Amino acid sequence: MLYTIIGVGLLFITMAFLVTENNSKYLLSGYNSMSEAERTKVDIKSYLPYFKKFHLFLGISFIVIGLLLHYAVGESASGIFIGVYPILAYIYFMRESNKYWKGTSNKWNKIGLYVLVGTLILVIGLLAMGFKENPVIISANNIQFKGSYGETLSASDIESVTLVGHLPKIISKTNGFALGSIRKGYFKTKEGEKVKLILNSESKAYLLFTKTNGDKIYFSPKEKPSVEIYKEIKNILPKDIEK
Repeated sequence: MLYTIIGVGLLFITMAFLVTENNSKYLLSGYNSMSEAERTKVDIKSYLPYFKKFHLFLGISFIVIGLLLHYAVGESASGIFIGVYPILAYIYFMRESNKYWKGTSNKWNKIGLYVLVGTLILVIGLLAMGFKENPVIISANNIQFKGSYGETLSASDIESVTLVGHLPKIISKTNGFALGSIRKGYFKTKEGEKVKLILNSESKAYLLFTKTNGDKIYFSPKEKPSVEIYKEIKNILPKDIEK
């Protein structure tokens, strides 16, 4: 996460110095696809100083605020910041830059603004879904994981349920959501094993569900302790799956 914060921030700072009046018709998005007649409607001499000032501020503030959130609040907070802050900043940037773009160019600038607003709504929705707790429902016949990447395990699908103190070493995400201690989906371990994680919080104890086909699901709740859920499973499910 730290490398992401610093790397993306430096990228924004680099963009501030990358585009000049001489190369803008090649490098500046939107402007580079215009005809010469359309470019005359863009106040490029006034726009470029604004472009540079904005990206310098964005890059520096991205690094400073991102690092403060990472160390003062946590990885989840800095992860949300990384996903949301640049979009909010570019919405402001494009709204304010409308005064430099006239005619048809202004129309496309506004379309870009609407796209950014839609993207922001999508990102916030995905974050909300990711942070929403996946509850587990236990019955005599099955265990059901609700929410994203949830599934239902019948008693015959379960080889064992164990309480473990740590997760395997995770090296990559193959399909899922991961932000701080919240991880949901399919991940690859250091040993090359593919496992499913449904982690609603950082926990000192995780429930490991091993299926009869060998697949593994690691689960951590948010509201109830893992030990309490484990006791419920012991009281409800057949004794032969308790390990």
